[in-house]
Amino acid sequence: MKVDVLNMQGQKVATTELPAAIFEAPILEEVMHQALVRQLANGRLGTRKTKTRGEVSGGGKKPWRQKGTGRARQGSIRSPQWRGGGRVHTPMPRDFSLRMPRKMRHAALRSALSVKAAQSEIVVLDQLTMAGPKTKEMAAALTRLVGDASALIILPGPDEMVEKSVRNLPTAKTLRASYLNIRDLLGYDRVVMPMGTVDALGTALAA
Repeated sequence: MKVDVLNMQGQKVATTELPAAIFEAPILEEVMHQALVRQLANGRLGTRKTKTRGEVSGGGKKPWRQKGTGRARQGSIRSPQWRGGGRVHTPMPRDFSLRMPRKMRHAALRSALSVKAAQSEIVVLDQLTMAGPKTKEMAAALTRLVGDASALIILPGPDEMVEKSVRNLPTAKTLRASYLNIRDLLGYDRVVMPMGTVDALGTALAA
């Protein structure tokens, strides 16, 4: 797939061929869904906890005798029906994490990138550099490149100046190619990447 290569002013400077194995892969909706569910599930802490009647303090003595009072029999003031008593059928700590083979995760990423490419939502830059952390300059550059759309900027490696320039922009995010994930790919309107990122993705997701 051939796409235009732009500079930071939004001007076309060249064309390039995106790897077909990455950007023209079969679109597997079920695998993308499974990868997204897995990532969302793995982000859950699972630390919610309530106390059962055996964990609530107090209640060691029977509140009144079994018979002869005219009231319902009670064994403890920490039973669930009492105010301040233990709880039943409530959240307890659990592990929500799901497993997924690496080949399936890579297939999901290739599918998501192929969807973006088919919809012309990938912007390739000749280079993406900043002399310093300048949020205003980065915002202006993204406006020229993607307009009002939200943008996921995929970097080939660490770039402190670019990352700091994007940090405070509400509709943009930087992500290193090694941390590419299905949630961010599907959560932004446009994917912006310099030429170095295309090479890095070709190496990481080719198999």
